[in-house]
Amino acid sequence: MYVIGSYVEMKKPHACTIKSTGKKANEWEVIRIGADIKIRCTNCDHVVMMSRHDFERKMRKVLQNKAATKKSL
Repeated sequence: MYVIGSYVEMKKPHACTIKSTGKKANEWEVIRIGADIKIRCTNCDHVVMMSRHDFERKMRKVLQNKAATKKSL
């Protein structure tokens, strides 16, 4: 499960490229959760807002869950 501050990987990479590797960026930070989900690209800070249904369909996996890291501390 994802919460605000979690990092997720989407099925399709973002159009921006990571300068050090030349690969497409595919890591996003969840910045808003409600009926809609707002995510921010960790490479170029581009913000995308989509419905929760679309987000759950397009998300591949949760990379780092903010809630899980708080419990481990």
